[in-house]
Amino acid sequence: MRTLKFLLEKEFLQIFRNKTILRLVFFMPVFQLLVLPWAATFEQKNILLSIIDNDHSSASRELIQKVISSGYFKLANYSTSYSDALKVVEKNEADLILEIPHNFENTFIREKSTDVMLSVNAINGQKAGLGSSYLGQILAAYNRELVSQTQSSGQIIVKPYYMYNTEMNYRNFMVPGILVMLLSIIGGALSSLNIVKEKEAGTIEQINVTPIPKYIFIIGKLIPFWVMGMFILTVGMLIAWLVYGLVPAGHALIIYVFCFFYLIAFTGFGLIISNFSSTQQQAMFVLFFIIIIFFLLGGLYTPISSMPRWAQIVTMFNPVRYFIEVMRLVYMKGSTLADISHQLYIIIIFAVVLNVGAIVSYKKTN
Repeated sequence: MRTLKFLLEKEFLQIFRNKTILRLVFFMPVFQLLVLPWAATFEQKNILLSIIDNDHSSASRELIQKVISSGYFKLANYSTSYSDALKVVEKNEADLILEIPHNFENTFIREKSTDVMLSVNAINGQKAGLGSSYLGQILAAYNRELVSQTQSSGQIIVKPYYMYNTEMNYRNFMVPGILVMLLSIIGGALSSLNIVKEKEAGTIEQINVTPIPKYIFIIGKLIPFWVMGMFILTVGMLIAWLVYGLVPAGHALIIYVFCFFYLIAFTGFGLIISNFSSTQQQAMFVLFFIIIIFFLLGGLYTPISSMPRWAQIVTMFNPVRYFIEVMRLVYMKGSTLADISHQLYIIIIFAVVLNVGAIVSYKKTN
């Protein structure tokens, strides 16, 4: 009993001596509970809509106004043809295409029925389902208004067409994102413990007295985790194929090219944490705090377009966001290297900045 009491006193004293961990223990849950629930939501808003109005009648204009003013949809653009609207979807600048046919108003009045076509980007099955459901409800309400105005019975029929994920299988959307999460943990968690582990063991002093340049030392720390990450990516893609039947619609080499720079960036991020941490426990607390924010604000669960504006700005500085986007674009849309060039340039900048930061922050002398 006395031994247990002694151990407990020792552990509590050790915890309270480390002021950094103590601050993180109280600060992390407070910050996450105050900020993240506002951004990490399953409510779908700001669904990007491309509209093709072939009728240009008062009824079609009123319908468009009803859709846009609902608060769920954001007008991406007006297109003159379906092929133009499809290009906007392929660039990831629109989620849905609403095509209003010729003679929309006259057909409704004359034949008591008319069609509208809805093409849905179904990569995110939940977003696609809710988006088409919202639009269906708006069209049903507008249908009742038209009936009361024309004093006749009629019906607007929605003909949906789901693109890229035609089965609306949510696993097709989640598996690429989860694979990014696993790679981030490998690149961030293991590298963040690397240097600080040598600090605790005392072997870092032996390395510091050698003439090895700082950049060579950091590169030597980075390469093993980069190799492990590429191996994990290969295993993960094999599991996605064998278990879920999921294979990239585009070239798998594009994923490897992007992952090459992503792992360099995220490993550099982990090494920065390791440089500033005194113990492994402290490094894990800091990483845990940051990586939860990365995942929740990376589009893994919540579409970035549904987040408030301030959260969308924050995600621009989140490397996880860009890799999740690329994985889903290549797996579901079959995007090419040119299509993901924007994300690739940004992740290269992350790789340079974070690794320069890791080199600069590593001090050979205390």
